[in-house]
Amino acid sequence: MGMSKENLKGVILALASSGFIGASFIIKKKGLRRAAAATGVRAGVGGYYYLLEPLWWLGMVTMIVGEVANFVAYAFAPAVLVTPLGALSIIVSAVLAHFILKERLHPLGMLGCVMCIAGSVVIVLHAPEERTITSVQEIWNLATQPAFLVYVCSVAVLVFILVFHFAPRCGHTNVLIFTGICSLMGSLSVMSVKALGTSLKLTFEGVNQLIYPETWFFMLVVVTCVITQMNYLNKALDTFNTAIVSPIYYVMFTTLTILASVIMFKDWEGQSVADIASDICGFIVVLAGTILLQVSKDYERSPSFGGSNSALLSPSLSAQLFSGNGELFKLADENVAPSEVMSLRRQESD
Repeated sequence: MGMSKENLKGVILALASSGFIGASFIIKKKGLRRAAAATGVRAGVGGYYYLLEPLWWLGMVTMIVGEVANFVAYAFAPAVLVTPLGALSIIVSAVLAHFILKERLHPLGMLGCVMCIAGSVVIVLHAPEERTITSVQEIWNLATQPAFLVYVCSVAVLVFILVFHFAPRCGHTNVLIFTGICSLMGSLSVMSVKALGTSLKLTFEGVNQLIYPETWFFMLVVVTCVITQMNYLNKALDTFNTAIVSPIYYVMFTTLTILASVIMFKDWEGQSVADIASDICGFIVVLAGTILLQVSKDYERSPSFGGSNSALLSPSLSAQLFSGNGELFKLADENVAPSEVMSLRRQESD
């Protein structure tokens, strides 16, 4: 099926965003390595010399450009098309890390990359057309329809319960708490970003939308949701291993965002059953590829615990590798020697 010019612009911007964001991780990591080599103090243990490293700032600028491109992409294409394409940034990062940082990409990781690309192609080919919107007030009418208001209220109640009841009790032992808050708020932030982006696009086209209070309301929602989202995402990353947080967050965030977009913008309205089924299948393939790529990183890291050393781990200690606050995984990420990891555990048990 053909693709509209609006969808094509959204796809190009989403692909550019993935490229810039994926590359930014590698550039920043190179900057962090340079800073650590120059001072002997890594950022992970409190070093801030990287703030004086031009390469790190280049990575930050690259990431900002990618985020801006992603923001604009939502103004041209539906969220069910733009959001899943974000997985391609993981592929860009993995491939560049393989060639530039010499972080070997496991065959399972290669399979995950292929699955992400294949799923993305299916989504692009069967994605719905972008809904024609002429004013921010039209978006407001969509945002205040009963079905979406039920979704917003449900999200608000769930976030309230997670923040005030579950987070203090088990937020540091269950990865789903912090990532759940991030994902729920993220789905609302994307809807607001799309509304704000569409308003700005119409304004640049000569139809001023800044005179309407709805535009500024969506901007306020964006700021509130993004701040909350980043706060709890940082808590999740600080508490648990990245290889655990990334796939769980991506799966939850993407699923909830697509659900919110389908409810609010009725993205699949008028789509054939075959196209909807193809979109869902492509989305599942992308999710599976993303998880496989992340799992392969864990698989590749496991020998760092030292072949025979891993056999010395007691069943209870082995279980702690996949539960609790993920401290051992984080130490492995920090390149702490296996003997140091074991000694830390012994000290804790004494």
